[in-house]
Amino acid sequence: MTVPREHTDPMRRLFRGLEDDNASTRLRAALAAGTTPDPRWVDKLVERSAVEPEFHVRDMLTWALTRHSPSRTVPKLVEEVRSDRAQARSQALHTLSKIGDRRAWPVITRAVLTDPDDEVARSAWRAAVVLVPAGEEPALAGVLATQLGRGGMPTQLSLGRALVALGEVIVPVLHAAAADPDPRVRRHAIATERLLRDPDAGFEYAIEEAKRIVALGTSGEKG
Repeated sequence: MTVPREHTDPMRRLFRGLEDDNASTRLRAALAAGTTPDPRWVDKLVERSAVEPEFHVRDMLTWALTRHSPSRTVPKLVEEVRSDRAQARSQALHTLSKIGDRRAWPVITRAVLTDPDDEVARSAWRAAVVLVPAGEEPALAGVLATQLGRGGMPTQLSLGRALVALGEVIVPVLHAAAADPDPRVRRHAIATERLLRDPDAGFEYAIEEAKRIVALGTSGEKG
């Protein structure tokens, strides 16, 4: 009996698995793609990342891509950062942050860092602090500071963590933002500096303290 080729061709089996209706099947296919890396898998893994609805499957797709050569994955992911689809941009940036290849840095533009979609922006911030070349940290801090006060607690925490990861170079931009007319910006700036000085304090606590300081009309600095 002749066995249909689709049952013997690993690429076809893998691709069918990645598109299966069952999330567990898609997860296993992504795991297989990372366990036995093959350049032929890359385009499909990136394509699937843009549409995969399950977080744990997307995470496995990212892992699978990190198992492949950056020379193959990075150019494809850079293309995805320019996609019209928000999930494609977000997942590409997330995966680039995990790969950590600084050849991707040029795609981290101001437009990307200020993307109107919060999930895309959060992924961009995380990628930026991983990929930023030495000496570019102050300029990056300046762009990130324009996003202070944005969004809810998860978004503000992501930005705070990204800024803190840059270290002391963020202090001048935080001091400037602490005088911003917008109280949300001031609170976020003060809380981020608190987080820089005391990483164990917790961001929610820092925000509450910042709210008190802003309400009192003080900088919170002891003179």
